[in-house]
Amino acid sequence: MKKIIVPIDFSEYSEYALETAAILAKRNNAELLVLHMLEIDKGRVTDSNNELNEKMVFFLKLAERKFDEFLSKDYLEGVDVTPIVKHFKVFSEVAEVADEHAADMIVMGSHGSSGLSEIFVGSNTEKVVRHSELPVLVVKQKPTKLEFNTVAFASDFSKEMVEPYLKARQLFDNLKLIHVNVPGEGFRSSSEIDATVADFLKTANGNLDKINDIHYIADYSIEKGILNAANLIGADLIAVPTHGRKGLAHFFAGSVSEDVANHSTLPVITFKI
Repeated sequence: MKKIIVPIDFSEYSEYALETAAILAKRNNAELLVLHMLEIDKGRVTDSNNELNEKMVFFLKLAERKFDEFLSKDYLEGVDVTPIVKHFKVFSEVAEVADEHAADMIVMGSHGSSGLSEIFVGSNTEKVVRHSELPVLVVKQKPTKLEFNTVAFASDFSKEMVEPYLKARQLFDNLKLIHVNVPGEGFRSSSEIDATVADFLKTANGNLDKINDIHYIADYSIEKGILNAANLIGADLIAVPTHGRKGLAHFFAGSVSEDVANHSTLPVITFKI
């Protein structure tokens, strides 16, 4: 992990992300790419080119001044920090910055959301999770010790979960795999789950050496099951694979990873399937 992107809006929650990323950067001798997207709506710009250019210069100068204040933190001392400003608030641009700089991870702060605001607006963090091919670490609190000693990795143990699982194992030593059994069409018997888990571990590990790290839980939804299981095993971090659904498919089907990231009090890291 050599380059970490931290999208910021100069809020309290983005400072939580910045401090978290600084801790990770010091441990891994990594560079921080601190990204701010200007509040200009690309689709509604009707000004002439000259007026637009003047506006862009004003916002760029303002962002530079805010950057200077925001990045003058004691915890950033000794960390290689590169500030980046993008003109428009387009969340796919985070992925473009990641590709351009060959970044390894994105760290974001989030206050979560609920109710109608969650359905119709969503959070900036959700949008980044949806577009990112990189692992996205979501934090909601000021970091203290930031020790990920026990990581709950949620999985249905299908073949498509193998690659996210292997990526998570590269980052974390103590993975506890969680399977949530829900009523209805997705319900499986214990013997069916055992057989699926055995196939999964054989494919991922070549053996069954992780069989004692599997935790089953029954709940009314996958999201609630993941959150409850993480609490029961004393997890410090929740890891969830994501398809990154977009558009109507996302609206109607939802995304477990985004729901967990929204509602968990623990840090959550997502891995693209």
